[in-house]
Amino acid sequence: MKKQYIGLFVLIISMLSGCSFPLADADLNEQVQVSLINTEGKEIGQATLTEHAKGVHILLQAKDLTPGVKAIHFHETAICEKPEFTTAGAHFNPTHKEHGFQNPKGYHAGDLPNIEVDKDGTVELETVSQAVVLTAEKSNSLLDADGSAIIIHENADDYKTDPSGNSGNRIVCGEIKK
Repeated sequence: MKKQYIGLFVLIISMLSGCSFPLADADLNEQVQVSLINTEGKEIGQATLTEHAKGVHILLQAKDLTPGVKAIHFHETAICEKPEFTTAGAHFNPTHKEHGFQNPKGYHAGDLPNIEVDKDGTVELETVSQAVVLTAEKSNSLLDADGSAIIIHENADDYKTDPSGNSGNRIVCGEIKK
């Protein structure tokens, strides 16, 4: 009984002090759950995409990956046909820019920061992309007529080489659609 009161007290103090929890923002709108599969078609994780005023919040958890730094991008079509996932198309790029955060002509709306897969083969990512939305009517929406995909590549993104940052093969895919 006392634990419930302590938890309630902590929640009230947090609210009064202006602290907020990432997924408890009042401005949350659209949310999409994405199943992540490997090249064999086995589900190895989940991603939750949530739109709010600052962009699309991405919460991703995956397992059974090779340790090391990997690229992660949004791709243009919600089709994850194994084993190569080429059906997901190129990077999501509605503004027709070049690839990479360090490219003076870039970057794609689908470009995301590299992830680090731990020694045990797991990864957790929490980030916000300000370049995309989930509102279907917008030109930079991941939920356009054919949806989008989230792809993890076998190597790190060098953030400058067009079209994909020398990130290698596609090893994980998740279809982003309603």
